[in-house]
Amino acid sequence: MKLIIYQIFTRLYGNRNTSRVENGTLAENGSGKMNDFTDKELKRIKDMGISHVWYTGILRHATQTDYSAYGIPKNHPAVVKGKAGSPYAITDYYDVNPDLAVNVSRRMQEFEALVTRTHKAGMKVIIDFVPNHVARQYRSVAKPAGIKDIGEGDNTEDGFNPQNNFYYCPGCKFAPDLDLYQGETEAYEEMPAKATGNDHFDQSPGRDDWYETVKLNYGVDYYAGRVGHFDPIPDTWTKMAGILLFWASKGVDGFRCDMAEMVPAEFWGWATAQVKVRYPEIVFIGEVYNPGEYRNYIAHGFDYLYDKVGMYDTMRAVICGHQSTAAITGAWQAVDDIRNHMLYFLENHDEQRIGSDFFAGSGLKGVPAMVVSLLMQQNPFMLYAGEEYGERGMDKEGFSGKDGRTTIFDYWSIDTLCRAAWNTLTEAEQLVYDMHRKALAVARKEKAVSEGLFFDLMYVNAHLYRQYAFLRKAEQTLLLIVANFDDNDVIVGVNIPAHAFGFLGLEKETVAATDLLCHETLDIDLRADGCVVMEIKGRGARVWKMELKKRKKKT
Repeated sequence: MKLIIYQIFTRLYGNRNTSRVENGTLAENGSGKMNDFTDKELKRIKDMGISHVWYTGILRHATQTDYSAYGIPKNHPAVVKGKAGSPYAITDYYDVNPDLAVNVSRRMQEFEALVTRTHKAGMKVIIDFVPNHVARQYRSVAKPAGIKDIGEGDNTEDGFNPQNNFYYCPGCKFAPDLDLYQGETEAYEEMPAKATGNDHFDQSPGRDDWYETVKLNYGVDYYAGRVGHFDPIPDTWTKMAGILLFWASKGVDGFRCDMAEMVPAEFWGWATAQVKVRYPEIVFIGEVYNPGEYRNYIAHGFDYLYDKVGMYDTMRAVICGHQSTAAITGAWQAVDDIRNHMLYFLENHDEQRIGSDFFAGSGLKGVPAMVVSLLMQQNPFMLYAGEEYGERGMDKEGFSGKDGRTTIFDYWSIDTLCRAAWNTLTEAEQLVYDMHRKALAVARKEKAVSEGLFFDLMYVNAHLYRQYAFLRKAEQTLLLIVANFDDNDVIVGVNIPAHAFGFLGLEKETVAATDLLCHETLDIDLRADGCVVMEIKGRGARVWKMELKKRKKKT
């Protein structure tokens, strides 16, 4: 079965509070809960074609909401971005975000129940692992007995020490260009200052830095030009492997590893081996943006990597008309040797929504890219909750601002997810959803997609400037897939070269084809160097399925 990940920003997904007060508090704007994922809701997600759910924002992170009544340390607002805070500023690697719990005192039990329900529904669970940095006020109150906290025992007089968990600015007080009061009577103080998460190694990060986070030390001396000190094993390595094993023991099936390339590959090779000895089926997904490092990180234990600067950037350019569809061929060819390790996506929490005014202005315009990304190869595909309805992300939530993204910093609710739950989607949104549902069904059911061969037809179809065509084949099933990135309906002829016949083992025949997206039929004269003519709606696609005749083996 093809691996299809549904990324869910857990705090937002089930929230049906439509107050949407800019910079609103938890009390004003509400929060989704883990318990919103009922058996019924999980079945609906599974039936959409999803194999893995990535519950984003599970680990406890810095927030301006006061949970001190539950024994959770209060965070100073000067080092928290937004009222809700970033899920990538972790305050306790062993704890669950209390915003997500109905009963805060039982938040871990509610998470464990969520894992059980998700597995019962036939899906696997992915959570974030944030290894590069933590919140400035990191302090674990949930770590198991006998575990030392992050930073506990550090020699703070050393800027760099291979056995320290943090990097320090000895003798220097944390002094960013920020208001360190943020309405509090006492300023936030940090002495000595720690290095900031985005590799800012002095005491004065700027507003555009990840100033709310602290860089973790994996034994790399950045002050000496990134010299690695990995023998003996750095203390941070041991602590982080323990955290991975803790969550694996809770039934987590995979980790999406935030900014993985900011952590040395040597750590990943060691840590993934530690985990997979005990949990061999667990998967590691890495956020790596440097194509020159892809093969290195795969060799060091990653199962999948984001294909962002290749396929995502190309698809975005094609959707917006800045590049021809021929560029898609170049994007997959650049990583063809590692193609099954590349994770395709069109949206996630970092990127702008396709439907936003900053991207394409309409979710419908992303449909052909979705069909191609989903059906082109055997590698995994990721869908971001709301994308299937054409969510526009044009809210001005607060800290996030009106930027075409769905906020990760604010208490909010997602318009299309609310209206989908209430059956009040617009006609256009319903159309986008129907196209996603049908394409996902093809990916789920068709062996030609999950296991079959792929043949790119673009090299003999140079006239298809705004269309992309390819073949998939498994056993006697052949799929001819053509996506139309143009706004207008088109009639196109798709050439099928003799090379495709040899590569896929095809023979000349006339075959009845059915479009799996709309169930229309077409008689196709399948022959070497022939042409298949079809009509395709604007921003639509055709997935022609053909059952070929079985050939007698030659004796």
